[in-house]
Amino acid sequence: MNEKGWVRSLAVRLARNLEKLQSPGIKAAVFDGRKLAYSCEIPNYRKDGSFAPVTSSYETDLLICDSQNDGSWTPRVIVECKIGGSVNTHDALTYSTKAASHKHVHPYLRYGFLAGEREHYAIPVRLVKHGAHFDFMATWRAARPTKAEWSDFCALVVEEIKASRAMQDLLRTHRSAKRKKVSHPASSARCARAEAPATSATSSAWQNAKSKSIGRPC
Repeated sequence: MNEKGWVRSLAVRLARNLEKLQSPGIKAAVFDGRKLAYSCEIPNYRKDGSFAPVTSSYETDLLICDSQNDGSWTPRVIVECKIGGSVNTHDALTYSTKAASHKHVHPYLRYGFLAGEREHYAIPVRLVKHGAHFDFMATWRAARPTKAEWSDFCALVVEEIKASRAMQDLLRTHRSAKRKKVSHPASSARCARAEAPATSATSSAWQNAKSKSIGRPC
């Protein structure tokens, strides 16, 4: 199976697992190969001050979003996927730059990396060093994850969806007198980490990642 076919199979399977996140008017949807804007340029302003922005887009591997009944959707989590082979320094820098560009337009977006067929190897060191804009990383021994690997990955994606929703709510209501001032401790912690760019230099999570195959750079 090539990489595109692998990613497509993951999208179908992940969509089934995310059905539990459905709520009135909103459901979690998963797409593979969908383009998402990474830049927004305003070439000029009209006399009345209005404008028509021009966007440029990158294709994503896995895009998880909130889909509304009216057809609109909000991107929540992107997962860059790689199967087999190694990740060189150029790959790591490219992935991280892409993540930063997408987050510049969507500040509530969560970004991750998934590597399949890593056998006994942990998260690529180059990605740890240069993946400053990733919120989480995961590796699987084979292309098809074990039951435990899949369960951990799905749980992680659910966490990141909730973190994205909380962050967007924070960004929208931070000046409102009715804003929510107290939230679940886990959500608060996730939002606090989301406010600052992830760095690859610190956190014991990377030590755990070597043995558990899933880790976060923040």
